[in-house]
Amino acid sequence: MARMVMCKKLGKELPGLSFKPFPNELGQRIYDSISQDAWKLWLEYFKMIMNEYRLSPADPRSNEILFQQAEQFFFGEGAQLPPDYQPPAAKK
Repeated sequence: MARMVMCKKLGKELPGLSFKPFPNELGQRIYDSISQDAWKLWLEYFKMIMNEYRLSPADPRSNEILFQQAEQFFFGEGAQLPPDYQPPAAKK
């Protein structure tokens, strides 16, 4: 049975992550209060951030930017999606 969390991003109880995504306090907060569905939304946003900022995974400064963006995405002002939000259909 999946571990359930009250998702801060989506505002409802959903299955939580099965892993801590980052080895820091932010990773623990995400593990404790972000759902698998919200994490999938982050992964799409993450791709956009990597491309828009032209970040390199090999550059340690990239992690700093990504952690700031993740903090804002999941916990920042206005981070919770509207209750009637429907994610876009997956592209085939």
